[in-house]
Amino acid sequence: MKNPTKLKKRIRCADCKHFYITWDEQFPYGCRAMGFKGKRSPATTVLNASEMPCQLFSPKPKPHGK
Repeated sequence: MKNPTKLKKRIRCADCKHFYITWDEQFPYGCRAMGFKGKRSPATTVLNASEMPCQLFSPKPKPHGK
């Protein structure tokens, strides 16, 4: 049987309101909801650590008029 996490759509951190780019060259990607920075996108870090997609993903609000 295939891994169910691979069958789901990948979470794209850039589309999440909690994602940010840090000033830290060693750890350029951060997640405000989980409170950490890393070398890879937070969703990848979470998936590798828990084998589950990020549970705190929250889409960014759409710009007004679009």
